[in-house]
Amino acid sequence: MHPMKTSLLPHLTDRPFITDGGLETTLIFHQKIELPCFASFHLLKTPDGEAILRDYYRAYAQLAREHSVGFVAESPTWRANSDWAEKLGYSGAALIEANRAAMRLMHEVRAEFETPETPVVISGNLGPRGDGYQPSARMTAREAADYHAPQIRTLRDAGADLIAAFTMNYVEEAIGIANAAAALEIPAVISFTTETDGKLPTGQTLGEAIAAVDATATEAPAYYMINCAHPTHLRDALPDGAPWLQRIRGLRANASCRSHAELDESPDLDAGNPDELGEQYRQLRRKLPNLHILGGCCGTDLRHVEAMCHSCLASAEALA
Repeated sequence: MHPMKTSLLPHLTDRPFITDGGLETTLIFHQKIELPCFASFHLLKTPDGEAILRDYYRAYAQLAREHSVGFVAESPTWRANSDWAEKLGYSGAALIEANRAAMRLMHEVRAEFETPETPVVISGNLGPRGDGYQPSARMTAREAADYHAPQIRTLRDAGADLIAAFTMNYVEEAIGIANAAAALEIPAVISFTTETDGKLPTGQTLGEAIAAVDATATEAPAYYMINCAHPTHLRDALPDGAPWLQRIRGLRANASCRSHAELDESPDLDAGNPDELGEQYRQLRRKLPNLHILGGCCGTDLRHVEAMCHSCLASAEALA
C-alpha cells in the first residue's frame, strides 16, 4: 500500500479534495464509446481502453494540482462485482484481475500527480449488486457483506486507501458493505442516491438512512456522500443544523435535474449548466458544514468540476 500519511485521508482532515465527474456518461456521450452494462472497467481489457481511462483520470488530477487541492481517484470498478461481470462473460479470475488492473491504473495516476499540496487518495469504488436507480436484488446486511467482501478484499490487497460504495439505494446493502470493510480493516465510505424528493428510492430519508447505518454497522463508515442526484433535489431534504449533516463530506451531483426514471429513458445527455451547478454546490455548502469533497455524477464532465472549483475553492483555504 502507498505509504501516505493517514492524516491526509478525507475523513481525517479538512483539506479540500476534488474527484472526477460522470465517467460512464462522459465515455458514452462525449467519446462515443460503447459500455455494455454501463461497465467502464470493461475498457481495461485492451491497451487502447486503458489509455482512454488513463487520460480521463489525468485530466482531473491535473485540475486538482492547478487548484492545489487533494484528488480522490475513484477506481472504474462500479460495475466490477460478480453479478454484472457474469453478464459480461468474466470468469472469477478475470474479474479479480480487472479490479487489480483498475488499482494499478489509479497508482499510476498517483505516482504522476501527487504532490504535498495535492495528495491523491485511491478509492476502491463499489456499486450496487442490482440497479443503481431502484432497490432491486435486495439483500440482508449479512448477504450484502458476503457478496461484496471478495471485491473489497481484492481492492484492499491491490492498494486501495479506502473503499466507497456509490449509488446505494437501501440501507441493508450499505450496512453489509460497511461490515465487510470493517472485517477487512479498510475505511468505508457510503454514498446514497436520492429521488427528486431528496429521499432514497425506498422512501427513507437521508437522515434516517445515515442513522440506521451508523447505529447498526459493526463499525460506522468513515463518512457519507451523496451521488446521482441534483442539488435541487436535496435542498429541502437537508434540514438546517441537523447533526447527521456533519457526516456528509462529499457530493457528486448529476448535471441534470431529471428524475432517475427520466434519465434511464433519455437517449440524449442533459449536461445542464456547469456554472449554475457550481453555484448550487456553493449554496449547499451552507447546509453541509463538512462538505469538502467535490465531484460530479451523470452528465458532468471536467467543465462542471472546474466550475465547482471556481465557486467553492477560490484557494486551498477557502473550504476550511
